[in-house]
Amino acid sequence: MTALPLSPQVFTILAMLIEQRAGLHYGPEDRDLLAEKVSSRALDAGFDSLLDYYYFLRYDPRGNAALDALVDSLLVHETYFFREAPSLQVLVDEVLVPAARAGKRPRVWCAACATGEEPLTLAMMLDAKGVLGDVSLLATDLSVRALERARTGEYNLRCLRALPKGVEGRWLDVVEGRPRVRPELVAAVEWKALNLLDTANFPAPESFDAILCRNVLIYFQDDTARRVVDGLTRVLKPGGQLLVGTSESLMRFGTALHCEERRGSFFYLKEGS
Repeated sequence: MTALPLSPQVFTILAMLIEQRAGLHYGPEDRDLLAEKVSSRALDAGFDSLLDYYYFLRYDPRGNAALDALVDSLLVHETYFFREAPSLQVLVDEVLVPAARAGKRPRVWCAACATGEEPLTLAMMLDAKGVLGDVSLLATDLSVRALERARTGEYNLRCLRALPKGVEGRWLDVVEGRPRVRPELVAAVEWKALNLLDTANFPAPESFDAILCRNVLIYFQDDTARRVVDGLTRVLKPGGQLLVGTSESLMRFGTALHCEERRGSFFYLKEGS
């Protein structure tokens, strides 16, 4: 498909609209890429001009739902089971298991969970320790489509590329070439749609012991990322911890969180106990 023309002016307002809705940042060097990605949506909606498509998204009563669908198509849902597993294992071993066995019922929020491989990996690790029923798991994402897939527990073989031995047959089965997570594991997670830019609708302040927001902040500009991190920090209990991706760092944001290394993984702790 040939991309529709996208002038610098239309690129600017279209990119701004997308960033305001989802935080996804497209710089001038991404103009051709965005034109290619948006053109198919515009043509499917009956527009042969990206300016006209922008006006539709911005002002038409039907544009709000169309903008959500466009953003969904732009999101990167690339994830898999046991991705960056060492940091999850440290969280389970050193934070969640001790708290659960002490009768505290810790709460964990997996923010921007995409299709759910991360919270389900965490559920598997907790079940292996015998404490899954003693930990509360919340998983949220902007994409309703991704959450619908997560709730089915049905995946593709690419999601298994880091799967350790002992998982298949215990927590998931491959049926006719399709991995399926056991229903009781999926049911152990509360799935909810949430836009990370909508900090006013975050969970209650100081209500979670740990938050995972991994491989998300890299798509935001610094001011957006800082606002999201501030919102996540408010949700953490004193002494709670935030995990980000191995390629991400919060040091440049001047965050109130304290960085601590544990077994090669970095955790950001909220002061207090």
